[in-house]
Amino acid sequence: MKDEDIVERIQKNPKFLQFVSIRNNYSIIMTILMMIVYFGYILLIAFDKQFLATKVATGAVTSIGIPMGIGVLVFTIVITAIYVRRANTEFDDMKNAIVKEASK
Repeated sequence: MKDEDIVERIQKNPKFLQFVSIRNNYSIIMTILMMIVYFGYILLIAFDKQFLATKVATGAVTSIGIPMGIGVLVFTIVITAIYVRRANTEFDDMKNAIVKEASK
């Protein structure tokens, strides 16, 4: 069986089209979440420096901006881990099932 035949069968498979749709929607949602957090922090830096300069507690040295910046980094790591986990389990399983079905 030619590789071209397998590719054509995969592309015509309704499960493949559903897989692409699910994966794309998930990627778009994760991207939007990341952009909201990242650009929200950048916009705070640009337009509300006073808020970010507010001290965490009376007499504290640390301002609110430091924990928020760390929060952006932690959010990035967490959202990446969530995406990788889903991609390596659910998405890979779906892909393997589609390829196996097309190879028969």
